[in-house]
Amino acid sequence: MRAILERLIGFETVSHMTNIPLMRFVEGVLAEAGIESTLIFDETGEKANLYAVVGPRDVPGVVLSGHVDVVPVEGQDWTRPPFALTQEGSRLYGRGTTDMKGFDACAIACLLAAAKRELKVPLILALSHDEEVGCRGVGSIIDAMAEWPVSPRLCIVGEPTSLEAAIGHKGKVALRVHCTGRAGHSSAAPQALNAIHLAMDFTAAVRALQARVAAEGPFDTDYDVPYTTLHVGKINGGVQVNVVAHSCVIDMEIRSLAGDDPARLIAKLEAAAEAIVAPLRGAFPEAAIRIERLWDYPGLGTAADADVVSFVKGLTGGNAHLKVAYGTEGGMFAQRLGLPTVVCGPGAMAQGHMPDEFIEIAQLERCEAMLAALLARCEAGF
Repeated sequence: MRAILERLIGFETVSHMTNIPLMRFVEGVLAEAGIESTLIFDETGEKANLYAVVGPRDVPGVVLSGHVDVVPVEGQDWTRPPFALTQEGSRLYGRGTTDMKGFDACAIACLLAAAKRELKVPLILALSHDEEVGCRGVGSIIDAMAEWPVSPRLCIVGEPTSLEAAIGHKGKVALRVHCTGRAGHSSAAPQALNAIHLAMDFTAAVRALQARVAAEGPFDTDYDVPYTTLHVGKINGGVQVNVVAHSCVIDMEIRSLAGDDPARLIAKLEAAAEAIVAPLRGAFPEAAIRIERLWDYPGLGTAADADVVSFVKGLTGGNAHLKVAYGTEGGMFAQRLGLPTVVCGPGAMAQGHMPDEFIEIAQLERCEAMLAALLARCEAGF
């Protein structure tokens, strides 16, 4: 596993870059063990997903899901090379060690071991691109699995949870809000319509809606922030100080509790937008606030007493379960394929996305033990 992880870290797979060299490496490693894998390329040909199956194809299998893209290192104060594996004491440093090439390496090693065994339940490796920018890559793997004659049995997403069973996370929808006014010289500003002012009025509506949600719910106290959140992350508008802005763009998100449909909140935002521009259209017919839905992924809400939860706890020897603040592809496997899904992987997200990202070697050893237990269960037929 260590040698595989070292190679994975060496590939600079930041989300905006190609991941093909890494995927070709994984394809080759699997092929040397006699494991056939399938690459699914995106429309650019610069990125690919990979899946591979070890074991029989006529019974439901276990999906081990991970992503291979990582977040950028620019602007971070690294004291070790980000794209080389460095050991210091009990820690391994490098971008992606925790999020989440550590799990990927363990899962690949598990498939290599599985190729030497007679499995009664198949193991399925699913590696995806563009998870860090909204789980945009994994959909083609899910589409392929939807066409399989036998659907998988359950899914383990290996995001870092310190090997505890995570049964839930919020969903996310990214929105772009286009505010259109009328340009003019600032000396006659009242005769124009400032799109930045429209954006500020809309932002106030977002904050008011967030306050209502925080007060009224729905709530899930398993989360540190126990309600759905709305957040404005970026505003871009205007040319210079003496020009009334014709346009302004807001980028925002909604992170919703599983079961809390963000569409209801988007509808409220659309109504608020209309209330802002409607009184202005007499003088400025072009006035508009248009909400564009960029991308989204659903939340995960696996029941605490679901069989998959007790199964994963049995693999790790743990008793606790939790819900995590970050999103994963787990909600997509659960929603689109109906797969019972748990998030469980080595490391802690507190170390992910940070300069000098690291993972404790003990966490990787525990992950190897979890997957060895899974392999034994697949060999025994569960």
